[in-house]
Formats: sequence, C-alpha cells, structure tokens
Amino acid sequence: SKKKVNTYFLCSLSSYNIIIFMAIIFLIGLYKYYIILSKNNEDEYIEIIDNITSNNQNKELNKEFLSWIYNEYGLNILKNINYEIENNSYSKNIWHKLTGKSYIVLDDLFRHNDNPNTSIIEKNGDITLSFIGDISLADNWYIIPKYEERNKGIYGILSEDTVKILKESDISIANNEFTISNRGTKLPGKTYTFRASPERISIYDEMGVDLVTLANNHVYDFGDIAFNDMIDSLNEHKMPYIGAGKNIDEAKKAYYFIINGYKIAFVNATRAEKNIMTPAATNDSSGVLRCYDPTDFINIIMEEKNKSDYVIALIHWGREDSHELEDVQTESAKKYIDAGADAIIGTHAHVLQGIEFYNNKPIFYNLGDFIFNNENKDTGILQIKLLNDGNMEYYFIPAYESNEYTKILYDSEKQRIISNMNTWSINATIDNNGKITEK
Repeated sequence: SKKKVNTYFLCSLSSYNIIIFMAIIFLIGLYKYYIILSKNNEDEYIEIIDNITSNNQNKELNKEFLSWIYNEYGLNILKNINYEIENNSYSKNIWHKLTGKSYIVLDDLFRHNDNPNTSIIEKNGDITLSFIGDISLADNWYIIPKYEERNKGIYGILSEDTVKILKESDISIANNEFTISNRGTKLPGKTYTFRASPERISIYDEMGVDLVTLANNHVYDFGDIAFNDMIDSLNEHKMPYIGAGKNIDEAKKAYYFIINGYKIAFVNATRAEKNIMTPAATNDSSGVLRCYDPTDFINIIMEEKNKSDYVIALIHWGREDSHELEDVQTESAKKYIDAGADAIIGTHAHVLQGIEFYNNKPIFYNLGDFIFNNENKDTGILQIKLLNDGNMEYYFIPAYESNEYTKILYDSEKQRIISNMNTWSINATIDNNGKITEK
C-alpha cells in the first residue's frame, strides 16, 4: 500500500511539472507575441505621428502633445485623428467625440494649466446654464425684510418651482446688485444705496446660484471699505464672482467651468451709469471692469476665446425701465461676438428687453429684475443648453415678481410674456414652449 502511494505521488509530481513546463512555454510565447505587437504598435505610432505633424496645418498638434495623447488614450485615437487629417475633414470637434474632452481641455491637462478660478463639474451629456437678472439681498431694501418676516427661507421670496429650476441647472448665474459688508459709508449724492450683511451670501446657496456678476452700479455703494469686505466675504464663502476686484487684474479675470469635457469662460463688464460714480478698477485700486470704451472688453473676450471652448459675456447696460435698446447696445454687442463671444446676456434695465441673433450667436439684451424690488415686474430665467455635440439651444422661462416674491408663470400669463418678448426682439422668436430660435 505504501508503494502505491509513492508511485501515485511521483506520477502526480510528474504531471504537475509538465503543467508548469507548458505554462512557462505559453508565457514565453505570449511575451514574444507582446514584444512583436508592441514593436508593430511602436512603428505604427511613429508613422502616424510623423504623418499627422507633416500634414497638419494647425501647429498645435505637435509630437509632444500627440505622444501624451498616445500614453493617455492609446493608438486608436491617433489613428482616428490621422484619418480625419488625411481626408481633409479634421476639426477640433473630433477630440470631444473621441475622448469626451475638448481639445482645449486636453491641452490644459497636457500643459498642467491649473487655474484657481475654475470649477470642475463631473457630468456626461447635455449641460444647462441658467441666467437670472438683478438680485437684491440688501438688508436696507425690500426683499430681505420679507425674507425674514415670512420665515420660510428662500421659499418666502421664490416659488418652489423657481428654486427647483435653478438648483437642477448645472450652472446658475445671478447679478449681485448690492455690496456686502457691515461697514462703510454711503456714497455722497447717490440716491439708492444697497448693502447686505455677509451672512446673506448663504441665500445664494438656498437658491442654487453658482456664480455672481459684480460689474454693476451698486457694488460700490458704501465705498472702498465695504467693497473690499464684499470681495473677502465672497472668497471666504467660496462663491465665485466676475467683473470686479481689488485691482484691474482681478476685475478682468474670467471664471471657468469645466463640465462634460468642455471649458466655458464667463466674463463681465459694465457701462450702466449715465452719471458715473462707481470707480473702475486700476493697477492699484479696487473697482469694477468698465466697457464704456469696448476695446478692453473686446481684448478680454479674444484672449478668453483662445483659452476656452465657449465665452459667455455678461454686461450691465441699457436704459432703465425701458424695453427700447440703445444704439450702443446693438453696436457693441456685435463687436463682442466678432471678438469671440458665444452669447451675450445683459442686465440693468430692470425690465425685459428683446433678443437678437448675430452670426448665429444670441444677444439677450436684458433680463430685468429677478428678485429685487417691491414692484410688479415681468421677468424670467434664460437657459442655454450646451448639447453633448457642442451645439447650443436657448430657452426662456417666463416668471413674475410681485409682493417681493418671484414665481414661474404658466398658461395665458406665460404666453403673454412670450408674446411681448417676441415683439421686443429683433430677429428672434420664442415658441410656446419657450424655445428661442433665429427668424
């Protein structure tokens, strides 16, 4: 019996050795195949990169960038790019289709271009940007006393469906039409001055606001000390802002959102005051970014267009309480689009103004008050939908401000505002569902 066990053990050991031997032979063969495949891939990679760089009219497709793409995404991406170039059909749009990131975003990653004025939102698919007009959270004005008195939080001044739309949007932007501080002195000779205590910034969180514009005629109402408090408070609260700063470099800065592989730049300037009292930021003093002379803002837009997939320009302008446009609005808006703006959104008039398309780009001249006053005002939410393929769609959601409360409108009241907007618009039309198209 013992002899049988030993014989079985030896036979098992022999079989085990054979299996090990065969496994080693297989692994050696697999390794040799991998070496041959890698060599073939390497040869093909070199050939493709040489072909792309020799045929490429756009110098940005250099060997260093393409090598990085190869390491990050593999050879098939380069094969597709090479195919597009060989067939004279290459455009930068192909990068997002192949990688889920635009060329601009890929180039930033390649160059390690990290900008602190950037929010990255993880999302695949269509993007919704929502814009609302003038906001007052000033303690010495109408909205905040009602907010406190009604004791319902944000739902004391905004309807539930209004808040839902803003919060469900990927990015919501509002015009901050007041200063934020517990200090400062009213500017002498100024009729209306608005100041909020710093804790009011949390109301933006309740609303779902992701970015505020500061280039307007009320952020400096209580002087330099209050203005600088406002900048500090927004920074402490991590609420992004554009259009103003402690010097001109800060005021000029864009804010970027990277979402669904696209980079969107937001820039902001003002030319609202007929009697100019709000100072412009300079190299060594605080203030807003002005665009009475459009040259600087044109240059900013051009610079941002080179660094971003889309540039949204927000401008404080227009004649107050009038649906009629000033010539400077229609003339300068076209210059901003020529410079590279993909959409222009206006505030300041306190009422809605019409829409115009120029070179297939929209100009929304004025969004009016959103939650600002004790008056009865037509208003609304402008939405830009950035589709996965890079195209844009535009929608207007009518709303109404009354008794320090803003709500979304439906049925006949909704159609009334849409009809008025169509009357005020130049070459745009809004259908019954709120979709905006060029005539």
